[in-house]
Amino acid sequence: MQTRSTVISEEVPSLSIDDLTLYRQQQLLLSLNETIQGGEILTIMGPSGSGKSTLLNWLTGMLPKGFHATGKLYLNGQHITDTASHLRRIGLLYQDPLLFPHLTVAGNISFAMPTGPKAQRQTAISQALTQVGLGGLEQRSVQSLSGGQQARVALLRVLLSQPKAILLDEPFSKLDSQLRQETRQLVFDQIRQHQLPAIMVTHDQTDADAAQGKVISL
Repeated sequence: MQTRSTVISEEVPSLSIDDLTLYRQQQLLLSLNETIQGGEILTIMGPSGSGKSTLLNWLTGMLPKGFHATGKLYLNGQHITDTASHLRRIGLLYQDPLLFPHLTVAGNISFAMPTGPKAQRQTAISQALTQVGLGGLEQRSVQSLSGGQQARVALLRVLLSQPKAILLDEPFSKLDSQLRQETRQLVFDQIRQHQLPAIMVTHDQTDADAAQGKVISL
C-alpha cells in the first residue's frame, strides 16, 4: 500500500505572529497570536493608545524607544523577528501617499522597485498603471494628480517593490466617501490578486466589513 506524505511548502504565503506581547514601559498593551494567509486581511481596530500603531512598528522592525516586545514573527515560514527593517520585505501603505514631489509618477514607483533592466522596469510600471486606470501618466508630476490618483500611485509603489506581506495604516481615512470605497476595493483586490498576507489598522467599521476577514478589537 502506498502512502502519501504531506509536504508544507515554504512558498505558501503567510505572516505568523507567535505569542506576541507588547509593552509600553511596564504596561501591557496587547497580546496577539495570529496567522494570516496570502490574500487574507486581518483588521485591527481600537481607540488611540491601544497599541495599533505600535503593532505595525513591531511588524516592520521599528519599535520606538520606551516600548518592548516578546514573541516571534514568521514570514512565509522564515523567522524574521530580528531581521533588519529594510530586509523584511513587508510593504506599508499609509493614510498619506507620501509621494516624492520632485519625481514623476514613474519615478515614484521605480524608486522602490528591485534593481533590474531599465526597459523591463518601465514595462512593468506601464502595465501596472494601465491596470489601475492611470495608463499614459508615467511622466506626469504627482502634484498634478487628484487624491485618488495619488493613492493609486502609492499603492503601486508598494506592490512593485515586491513585498511578501503588506500593512495598511488607516490608508483610506483621508479620502471622501465615494473615492474611499473605490480605492479600498482596488487595494483589497490587489492584495488578493498578489496573494499577500495583510494587516489593516482602521477606525472605520466599513473598512473592516469590506476586508471580509477576521477583526480584532483592542
